[in-house]
Amino acid sequence: MVEIELDGKKVEVPPGSMVMHAAEKAGTYIPHFCYHKKLSIAANCRMCLVDVEKAPKPMPACATPVTQGMIVRTKSDKAIKAQQSVMEFLLINHPLDCPICDQGGECQLQDLAVGYGSSGSRYEEEKRVVFHKDVGPLISMEEMSRCIHCTRCVRFGQEVAGVMELGMSHRGEHAEIETFIGDTVDSELSGNMIDICPVGALTSKPFRYSARTWELSRRKSVSPHDSTGANLIVQVKNHKVMRVVPLENEAVNECWIADRDRFSYEAVNSEERLTSPMLKQGGEWKTVDWQTALEYVANGLRQIKTERGAAAIGLLASPHSTLEELALAGALVRGLGSQNIDSRLRHADFSNTAAAGTARWLGQPIASLSSLQRVLVVGSNLRKDHPLFAQRIRQAQRKGGQVNVLNAVAQDWAMPVKNTVLADSRQWVSALAGIAAAVAAEAGVAAPAQAEVNDAQRAIAKSLLGGEQKAILLGNAAAHHAQASSLLSLANWIGQQTGASVGYLSEAANTVGAQLVNAVPGQGGLNAGQMLSGGLHAALLLNTEPGHDSAAGALNVAPAGMVVTLSPFKTNLDVSDVLLPIAPFTETSGSFVNAEGRLQGFHAVVRPLGDTRPAWKVLRVLGNLLELPGFDADSSQAVLAAALPGVANGSLVDAARLSNAGSATIDTTLANTEPCVASIYQLDGLVRRSPALQLTADARAAAAAAAPAVEGVSA
Repeated sequence: MVEIELDGKKVEVPPGSMVMHAAEKAGTYIPHFCYHKKLSIAANCRMCLVDVEKAPKPMPACATPVTQGMIVRTKSDKAIKAQQSVMEFLLINHPLDCPICDQGGECQLQDLAVGYGSSGSRYEEEKRVVFHKDVGPLISMEEMSRCIHCTRCVRFGQEVAGVMELGMSHRGEHAEIETFIGDTVDSELSGNMIDICPVGALTSKPFRYSARTWELSRRKSVSPHDSTGANLIVQVKNHKVMRVVPLENEAVNECWIADRDRFSYEAVNSEERLTSPMLKQGGEWKTVDWQTALEYVANGLRQIKTERGAAAIGLLASPHSTLEELALAGALVRGLGSQNIDSRLRHADFSNTAAAGTARWLGQPIASLSSLQRVLVVGSNLRKDHPLFAQRIRQAQRKGGQVNVLNAVAQDWAMPVKNTVLADSRQWVSALAGIAAAVAAEAGVAAPAQAEVNDAQRAIAKSLLGGEQKAILLGNAAAHHAQASSLLSLANWIGQQTGASVGYLSEAANTVGAQLVNAVPGQGGLNAGQMLSGGLHAALLLNTEPGHDSAAGALNVAPAGMVVTLSPFKTNLDVSDVLLPIAPFTETSGSFVNAEGRLQGFHAVVRPLGDTRPAWKVLRVLGNLLELPGFDADSSQAVLAAALPGVANGSLVDAARLSNAGSATIDTTLANTEPCVASIYQLDGLVRRSPALQLTADARAAAAAAAPAVEGVSA
């Protein structure tokens, strides 16, 4: 450790640290703009100039390495005068538009100008003007005259997102940040540039001119999308969600969130919101009160149970639903005498199930992804399926880690990939068996299955046998594969031979939680594929749209059956008989368990819209009407305590409840179907209804790929 004196206090920091790091450790604030703890050091704003004893001039704290015995003064006259001079230069060309700037009230430049700026300027020349840019539907670059060239956005693209989409052209007063060839900013993490911009140059296009920061209430929440469980701050005005920004949690999402976490809030204010219960009568939808709708559902379930038996009733639940909703959904179905409940809507191999009460999971803490030295990713478009996991693995690669891939097509993950095996998804078991055989040959043991081995497979085997921290990660396509059990068995065998952990990246916010509360069929129950294909007379759809969310693509119910949709949106109109408006994550309390097994609870940030009710309350009342036991909880916390006892909010589920153990059976024959995987902005009902996200390049490309061919021309 190196000891320095900072403003009269002794501070010890590791060798190679900068004065800024010592100041952070000592709790001393040094004004800065270009420095960010997650980005490389640029030292181009000069706002952090400090007085270093024996140095002839002030030195930038962010770029001055500490030396033993160094004496630093951050508040001496020399340091303050230097900082005031830098502020004067920064304000020469900065426009005086704070009253209309969206950054007003949370602007670093505005805050520091109060302490280090002057009440007037010595410069009388005209201020420079920078032409605005259109970089897509998410980021506004309408006022680039405000830019102070800190280059945080440029470095973020290079170092975190992995794509240098912005850069600085020209020099001096002609310098400006741009995309150079008129491209849009298309990174799935691009919204973080808005957060790290210290001025109002990059702002949120959907939020633009809609509220001032001091008008907003700030409330904590958790992302309902992918399995990261990103921590959020939801900003609210007049009981309306106005903006979503990250809440820092180093163990989960650091200080970043994906664009779908940030902009999907638009859907909760959508015109497609369902605000009152509705019944279909004579082919037309009629608005009714809750009592009428719930009694209709209860009477219908009783009648079908009497006439067809309890096995004719089933429930399909979205894995984006909360633990509390899934627990009560399972209690409702099982209370009626049925075992037909499933949340594995896109799966094809339903034998790949953990033991009751346990769950498939990531196999390691999320934070450890940043330190992996070797990783094999099987069946995942990592960058789009799991943007925040991808950026952690990108960090690991930048430290020297090797990334290996088994996939159907080559994809741009915005990081160097060491070795790639490309194979038709129906041949993945054979391809993974080849890697296992190569590992067996290197280790001198018997292979778990016979397979031909090529050079790429041998290279992956050698990679996995090297290094110390290693992981085999099975993606969404591997989890949804028709031979998912065989893929898991092979991955486990390779993991045992190489010392690598084995885990699932997990598709949805509560994929792990759904397994923990048994939102899967019981003994003799129908799985999601069987229920969707016509195995039911009464179907309850919890927060799901089969046409978008399932491998089957549609729901088939017996002609005289009943379909009940519980959704925040007017959806499933063609198949449903009843629509019950339930609250999205912003209007209900609940919990998710992310991929690493961390339980994270949240509260409603706004009151329910119209007659919308939290789904756990709807299910509880329905259970009461059906006179079922176990429906007496008066809060979501009480439901959680009964469903997942002994797990505190924010803590990890105990290891006994998490298992990636599988059968030893390996089937290397050709699979009969391709896995069903949702594109990045089709994952759930919220992202599908966000106008800004649907205008992105990713969403447009997915729509074009899904569009049918017209007049013989392929889409």
